Amino acid sequence: MADRITTEAPTTEAIRRAEPTARPRLARKPRGILVPLWLGYVFLYLPILIVVVMSFNDSSNLFVWRGFSLRWYPELFANEALMQGLVNTLIVATGATAIATVLGTLLAYGIQHYTRGGLIRAFAIAPAIMPDLLLGIGLLTFFSLITFTVGLHSVIIAHGVFATAFVTAIVLARMANLDPSLEEASRDLGAGPVRTFVRITLPQLAPGIVAGALLAFTLSLDEFVIAFFTSAPTQPTLPIVIYSMVRFGVTPEVNALASILLLVSIVTVIAAQRLTRLTGSTR
Repeated sequence: MADRITTEAPTTEAIRRAEPTARPRLARKPRGILVPLWLGYVFLYLPILIVVVMSFNDSSNLFVWRGFSLRWYPELFANEALMQGLVNTLIVATGATAIATVLGTLLAYGIQHYTRGGLIRAFAIAPAIMPDLLLGIGLLTFFSLITFTVGLHSVIIAHGVFATAFVTAIVLARMANLDPSLEEASRDLGAGPVRTFVRITLPQLAPGIVAGALLAFTLSLDEFVIAFFTSAPTQPTLPIVIYSMVRFGVTPEVNALASILLLVSIVTVIAAQRLTRLTGSTR
């Protein structure tokens, strides 16, 4: 009986040995290329860091460090002008956020379901990229033409205009990741458009809506140019109050206030970013 000849399949190790030993090495990135990056970070964040550090300075002279102290934070809350400006800003930011959230969500839904092409989408998001100076002058001119008195209500409307564009953009990004078959199934089962929107679409849009609302609140909180053109002299927002104070020199209370607003802005932006990342979740 003839011996059976068996052929053994080559192992992975044998294949690797048979391959050419010379492999292309990954090119090392020169470390010097990171220098402009870190210089950019220093240019952006060093002034902010200085403001935060000097808010804990015991001296009233901003250029002389006399030790760590929290004295300026209680004095900040005792400053009536700053506190009234903060209250006005919170009122404006809350009202503008409510307007922008409702209008931005409805606008994004209408663009996604009832329009074709990018022209209407571009017009809806245009206030987000439009210069604040142009938008402020345009709103002031419009209010003058219709003899609309300015005050906190006019600032709320003005901030709601440009904040709506940001909410629309975020909600549109969220809607691009929704499964349209869920709405079709809801309509096939007899639900109307309103019920389908409330029970099916709105819960799926919730992360994008909340992210847009947080971003709108943050943008309205520190917006200056539009508020400057559309507010009344007797009801200034906080950025306007700070501007009127820093013209004669920055005071330690302003540094303390800036540190608090910085903390609030960071927390809000991080929350909005984390919610916006949910737009890429599985369908």
